[in-house]
Amino acid sequence: MTLEIIGISVLWLFLFGYVMIASIDFGAGFFNAYNVIFGREHVLTTVIQRYLSPVWEVTNVFLVFFFVGVIGFFPKTAFYYGTSLLVPASIAIVLLAIRGSYYAFATYGSIGHKGYTFMYGLSGLFIPASLSIVLTISEGGFIDMVNEKPVLDYFELFTSPLTWSIVVLSLAAVLYISAVFLTWYASKAGDVKATELLRKYALIWSLPTMITASGIIVELRAHNSEHFNRIVDLGWVFGLSFLLFVGTVYLLWKRRSYGVAFGLLAGQFALAFFGYGVSHYPYLLYPYLTLYDSFTNPAMAISLIIAFLMGLGLLIPSLYLVFRLFVFNKDYVQGKEDYHA
Repeated sequence: MTLEIIGISVLWLFLFGYVMIASIDFGAGFFNAYNVIFGREHVLTTVIQRYLSPVWEVTNVFLVFFFVGVIGFFPKTAFYYGTSLLVPASIAIVLLAIRGSYYAFATYGSIGHKGYTFMYGLSGLFIPASLSIVLTISEGGFIDMVNEKPVLDYFELFTSPLTWSIVVLSLAAVLYISAVFLTWYASKAGDVKATELLRKYALIWSLPTMITASGIIVELRAHNSEHFNRIVDLGWVFGLSFLLFVGTVYLLWKRRSYGVAFGLLAGQFALAFFGYGVSHYPYLLYPYLTLYDSFTNPAMAISLIIAFLMGLGLLIPSLYLVFRLFVFNKDYVQGKEDYHA
């Protein structure tokens, strides 16, 4: 295995961790805001706040590692993506700042305000939508070289069906992942009403997630036939992912083993996520940039790999402790203990 493949594999692992943890976080904020606006906060707010309180501060650590790693391992990405992503990345950063501020106002303020909760929930949906633009751009056809400098064609980008397919998938997947996890969490808390409502949300968002995922593959056939053909070659990976999806929905429908259901969901998204990554190989940006013509020198690569693996070795136990001591602590889940940041 080459250094290039090890480097991109480590980065992809961090990105997958961010996708899963952030999706739960973003979806929880939205569901909380939705129910507060419609006067049903008594059903979900307690459960969701007990999850968000110890977790929300560490969510973006994975994202920071990923972006630092991309520039470290593949310096040329700064040239091709830097200017192109100025607008969508800036929007995402502003939304992250707004989201953190509104969470603090809504949670730690002396007087609660529905507007804070609403903005916190809404910004959580706009963040994955803005970040997902990167995947669209990476498929090629949206960047033109003008005077040997990359220029993003915004009109082409925002009128492309592929763009909106990926944006809609990011929204549906966030809500689906979050609803399945929170169903499990509410079940462990013994909150029957919250469990039933979240189970309903999970089933509602399961179908749009699968439809939009399939729609992206259809759109790729016309937009990037090379990538589409590689996805077809890896059809068995996506087929296994679909079977895990069916298993998750079945358990939710039968009100059984919500923990197993979330485990199947994690497996479903892991197969789809890494299958997509392998099918995209070796391109970082069609047709300009590959892993091999943008990789850093071997000494830097080895240093980065060691540093990132050490970071992962610290991050995973830290998350385990957070979940063990707070999120899945029986007394904390059932409201017998409080979390203090």
